[in-house]
Amino acid sequence: MAPPPAAAAAVTQAEGEEVTNRQVILKRYVSGCPTVDDMEVVTGTVRLVLPPGSSAMVVKNLYVSCDPYMRGRMTKHERPSYVPDFVVGGALVNFGVCKVVASGHPDFKVGDLVWGMTGWEEYTLVPKPESFSKINHPELPLSYYTGVLGMPGLTAWAGFFEAGKPKKGDYVFVSAASGAVGQLVGQLAKLTGCYVVGSAGSDEKVNLLKTKFGFDEAFNYKKEKDLDAALRRCFPEGIDIYFENVGGPTLEAVLNNMRNHGRIPVCGMISQYNLEQPEGVHNLFQVVAKRVRMEGFMVFDYFSKYYQFEEEMAGYLKEGKISYVEDIADGQEKAPAALIGLFTGRNIGKQLVAVARE
Repeated sequence: MAPPPAAAAAVTQAEGEEVTNRQVILKRYVSGCPTVDDMEVVTGTVRLVLPPGSSAMVVKNLYVSCDPYMRGRMTKHERPSYVPDFVVGGALVNFGVCKVVASGHPDFKVGDLVWGMTGWEEYTLVPKPESFSKINHPELPLSYYTGVLGMPGLTAWAGFFEAGKPKKGDYVFVSAASGAVGQLVGQLAKLTGCYVVGSAGSDEKVNLLKTKFGFDEAFNYKKEKDLDAALRRCFPEGIDIYFENVGGPTLEAVLNNMRNHGRIPVCGMISQYNLEQPEGVHNLFQVVAKRVRMEGFMVFDYFSKYYQFEEEMAGYLKEGKISYVEDIADGQEKAPAALIGLFTGRNIGKQLVAVARE
C-alpha cells in the first residue's frame, strides 16, 4: 500500500507518525501448483493519516482469511475472471477482521471493529469503507468473522438454502466437508432435518465430521478405491442435494447417484485449481436423465442478506447448535505456507492467519 498523503486525521498513533507495514506480496504469477516461493514477506512503512475531506479509512488488520479461490487470483488471465488478478509486487488481498485506526467516513469511527476485503499486511487503506461490515457480536471470537460469521459462513448458508432448497428428510452429501464451508453446510443440513454424509481427506477429519459436527456418516475419499461404490454404500436411495466443493472424479461419481430432481449447488472445485488442463466429467447426461438442477453461485450475490445471516448464525453459535473449528497460523511469515496448505489438505477446519491479536 502506498502511504496516503499526510494530513490531519483521527489516528491511534501520534499524528503523522510513520509505522512499519509488513506485507505478504505476490512475487510472480503462477502456473500449476503454487509454492511458498511465489510469495514473499516484505517490510515497508506507512503513515496512518488521511487527507482532509477524505471518506476513506485506514484499518489495522487483525486476522486475514485463507480461501481456495485465492489460487485463481495468482494467475494472469487474458480474459477477466470473476475477481481481479493479484498484482505482482503488491500485497495479497482477501477478507479480514480489522480495527479502524483512521476514518473520514461518517459510518465508521476510530476503534470500530469491522470485516471486509483487506490486504495481507499490517495496515490497509480502504478507499470505499461502505464495502465493510461492522462486527455486531464482539463477544464471540473475532476470528469467526473470517469464517463462520464471515464470507465462508454466508457462502454455506446462502448456497445451501438459496441454491440447494433443502427439505426435511433430504439426503445430503458434502465434499471437502471439514473445511470452512463444508463443516457448516453439514450442520445446517442437520438442523433442517436432513440425512448428511461428508467426505474428507484423512481419518482425523472423518472423525471430526462424525463426532463434533454431527454428520450421520463420513468417509475418507483417499481410502476409497471406488467413489461410486462408496456413495452407493452411504446413499442406497440416492442423493437429493450435493454441495459441490471438489469437482473432477467426485462430481462424476455423484452424478451417478443423484435422485430425480436433485440439486447441486456448485460452490467450488478445488481439485481443479492447480491443473493446467482441467479434468472432464463424462456423464453429464445424468443431469438430463434425472432432471438435476446444477447451479453455480457467488457469495457476492447474497451480501444484501448478510445481517439476516449474521444474527441467525450468531444465535446458533451461542446456543451451541453450531460448532466451528479453526486452524490459525500465527504471524505473516506463516501465511504463504498456510495458503498453500489448503491445496494439500494440511489444515483442519477454517484456515486463517493472525496478523495481530489486538
